[in-house]
Amino acid sequence: MTAQWSPFREPLRRTLLRTFAIALVLGAVLARSMGGLQHWPLASLMVLWFTFGGHWVEVFFLNWLRPRLPVARAFQIAARVVVWFIGGVALGIGAASTPMLFGYTIVERPAWWMFGVAFVVLELLVHLLPQLRGGPSFYNGRG
Repeated sequence: MTAQWSPFREPLRRTLLRTFAIALVLGAVLARSMGGLQHWPLASLMVLWFTFGGHWVEVFFLNWLRPRLPVARAFQIAARVVVWFIGGVALGIGAASTPMLFGYTIVERPAWWMFGVAFVVLELLVHLLPQLRGGPSFYNGRG
């Protein structure tokens, strides 16, 4: 049995505005812990991996993978968490590698799997907002 899922659609302009704004704000916060606002552009670029890249991980699940999976709720939940984990690992490796492109030396990098776990937790938190407003989200199976 398959369900008729509505594809996720959002204007690219809206996606860019939201993801870049979040990256700029969180980049400023991260830059302070990196030693000062001179690191703001790099920190924002690192956060952009998760904001902009994370958007496309979610779009991949919603528009390509979800319609091809069995409709059983437990299966959908498991698949989505696995996609988040794998996407988080890929995005985290990209974000952690970005400073090296700009000549920074990485002294300590988290274990690869921690990126996946962190991204799953981040997605669960992000999906709380529409759930609390009564909109479609991961928690109610409508988003």
